[in-house]
Amino acid sequence: MSMRTLPLVFINLGGEMLYILDQRLKARQHTTEDDSDKGVWSENDRKRVMTDIIGTMFSKPFMDELLKPQQLYSHRTMKTVLTRLAHASVVRLNLASMDRLYELIIMAFKYQVFLCPRPKDLLLISYNHMDTIRAFVADTPAVGNQVDETQRRIIDVYSSLSEGEFQLLRQTLLIFFQDMHVRVSLFLKSHAQNPNGRFAMATSGPVPHGTDVPGLIRTFDSKGREVRRRVFPTEGHYTSPIREGCFDLHGDRVIRLGLNMYSVNHLEETQTSKTPSAKTDDAPNLMAKEELNLLARLMGSMAAENTAKAERSFRINLFTTDEDEEAGTSGGAQQSLYEVINIQAMQDEQAATELAQIAGQFPSEEDTDTGNPSSSSKGDDLLAMMDDL
Repeated sequence: MSMRTLPLVFINLGGEMLYILDQRLKARQHTTEDDSDKGVWSENDRKRVMTDIIGTMFSKPFMDELLKPQQLYSHRTMKTVLTRLAHASVVRLNLASMDRLYELIIMAFKYQVFLCPRPKDLLLISYNHMDTIRAFVADTPAVGNQVDETQRRIIDVYSSLSEGEFQLLRQTLLIFFQDMHVRVSLFLKSHAQNPNGRFAMATSGPVPHGTDVPGLIRTFDSKGREVRRRVFPTEGHYTSPIREGCFDLHGDRVIRLGLNMYSVNHLEETQTSKTPSAKTDDAPNLMAKEELNLLARLMGSMAAENTAKAERSFRINLFTTDEDEEAGTSGGAQQSLYEVINIQAMQDEQAATELAQIAGQFPSEEDTDTGNPSSSSKGDDLLAMMDDL
């Protein structure tokens, strides 16, 4: 496992998340004044949200901690860090939105990794993300300087790695992605993804820079002289690379990895769905979130949010599933599908103390998932640092 994978994962997933937030916030600007639930959203509000998130994401103390050699986080910890990052602004995402958002950015980054002709091209994905992020804060030079400084540090850290270390980094990423097979409408319509959620990789196109087109076997003698050549047929149609870079010929269009694929309004094409083999219950549990929040309060593991900050924040729906969830909680036919259980939510100090003592005797849930206590503590440190920022 590579100890240098976490910074690239965070920057690329964070960049994909910023792409989606920017697109959804731009779509929100078309809301009319009559829509009292959503309100009017201005361009200045969108820029302020993006500036707050990017400023937190590329802050120097946070990047100092992130760039230290450490193991890659689990999906649960990474989702928690990205959720806290999105909430660094006035934006608030519900659980369903964050789950779909995380699935979408994971699959987008996974596809970009698959398209890399060579492991070193992973850096080009990160550079493309940072170039687009820099454009988001073009009107805020201070935050733009933070992005520039982070890119310089990324170049210093990764430019000295060998080809073998980049290969190990790529293998670590593939292990991180191997159980994620979420179907994305945009990929399905472009035939980049199969109905089972796996990507369809082409066997044709340009080979990586510095390599030869396959189909030739050369034999050398003990003195290094070529003595024989043999040609064998290949299944694909390979061509020499045009220039050094991270490009992939997909059909009749050229995709540059890491660029914003949400720049065109594809509201209906950026939805995710589980693979047919995954047996999941899509029906929302209306009381589950409140029950978990209550239990967390009783155990003393969740502090109350600042009231003033909560009043300034707003909730944004990223996907149509959120509207369905709201319709279900508002009443109507959905109410007949669930048995409502009333829970006495009064605070009992004695019960809270006893539950906290019991909870302290068990290992944390994150340690149980990853089997890596140091990874969990590192994640907690980054979350605390993000809260301070």
